[in-house]
Amino acid sequence: MWTTWLQRLGISLSISLLAACGGGDDPDPNVVEVAQRDANFSVLAEAVVAADLAGTLSGPGPFTVFAPTDAAFAALLTELGVSKAQLLADKPLLRTVLQYHVLGSKVERSAVPLGKPITPLEGGIFKIDSVGGNLVITDGRNRTARITATDVAATNGVVHAIDKVLLPADKTVVATAQALPDFSILVEAVVAADLVPTLNGTGPFTVFAPTNAAFAKLLTELGLTKEQLLADKPLLTKVLTYHVVAGRVLKADVPVGTPITTVQGNTFTVDATLAITDRNSRKAAITATDVLARNGVIHVIDTVILPTL
Repeated sequence: MWTTWLQRLGISLSISLLAACGGGDDPDPNVVEVAQRDANFSVLAEAVVAADLAGTLSGPGPFTVFAPTDAAFAALLTELGVSKAQLLADKPLLRTVLQYHVLGSKVERSAVPLGKPITPLEGGIFKIDSVGGNLVITDGRNRTARITATDVAATNGVVHAIDKVLLPADKTVVATAQALPDFSILVEAVVAADLVPTLNGTGPFTVFAPTNAAFAKLLTELGLTKEQLLADKPLLTKVLTYHVVAGRVLKADVPVGTPITTVQGNTFTVDATLAITDRNSRKAAITATDVLARNGVIHVIDTVILPTL
């Protein structure tokens, strides 16, 4: 009987000592260990080690990590036309891409700033919107990723799982417009006005970009040919700079009903329906928003707006 009680007491003491020393259950994981312990994040875990980021991300933080799954990395390898070994061997690229997935603060799902620019450790921005009840990220190249799991707790932050690897922007607002055929006249105009160096600069800029159809309407309205418009550099410069606002203003931050001052100096206003009223009381509809670029953002408009001429 005494032996049984002593044995039980010994077991109880052992359990208490283990608990006091942390020798029982594994301690809560940090954000790196969350990835290392989940088979869905095996490539991410390898990438973090290969990029020499494990030490940083095991630090006190706090961090928010948007963690691509193995399937997301497989899709990236196909997209980039490289093997996993090639990706892991390219340390500069790997560090850039991985740090683009990390925020220097803890942001749980309930605190995600929808539609606002989010700046990761790498710099640049991405944004998150709620689409049909899902959280969807738009990266710097205007690719989208869905957040498939949220609020995986870690000792130094939080992890959200995503179904596509995010990539930072690689084009300026000019290069972004050049890549879209519906802006060919706008690109010609920017070149003719010698504004390419400016709009390829650091910025950031917000560009309200008229489509080719918008320019066609303007030529009819002014009674000019495209060649005549492009040859009138003072007019062209005045009109184009009226479409540019200093700073990066995403749709969520457009000041409704408040005069917006342009680089040209005149103002315009935007109403709650995203209709612009220019200095001549002409209207233009914003037909697409938040086309992200390295040095700003583009909003598409269906009418060329005009300052005081």
